[in-house]
Amino acid sequence: MLREAEDEMLGKLTEMQDMYLRLSAEFDNYRKRTLREKIELVQTGGESVIRNLLPIIDDFDRAISSMRTTDDCSAVKAGLELIYVKINDFLRQNGVREIEAINEPFNSDLHDAVTGMAVDDDAMKGRIIEVTQKGYTLNEKVIRHPKVVVGE
Repeated sequence: MLREAEDEMLGKLTEMQDMYLRLSAEFDNYRKRTLREKIELVQTGGESVIRNLLPIIDDFDRAISSMRTTDDCSAVKAGLELIYVKINDFLRQNGVREIEAINEPFNSDLHDAVTGMAVDDDAMKGRIIEVTQKGYTLNEKVIRHPKVVVGE
């Protein structure tokens, strides 16, 4: 009877060890697969963004080609303005927004002050009077702070 109990316990132990090894191997395979998928996602994640930028690059190629062969500056200017609108639309569709700064109160967490400038109007003191470089957010996260001139 004692021998049967030992054999039964040994059988359960062997079964539990086998189950543990299988579960451990399954988890290891899961970890490796998700790591591989993550690396793949990082490598190809920008593919759709780049694919959507290619038509805009094509427009630039046509504009440059047109600039070389035409004397009509107004047509070239209009074409470049259309490309600029396309780029801004593309950025907006991908969650990029310009940070509005002119006449806003200076916020050191949001803006980079490049200089201060004396102002006659006391209401403009501590406010942004000029933007030297635009700033942008990507899905509400600042990806580039605007460089600004602050009224003093």
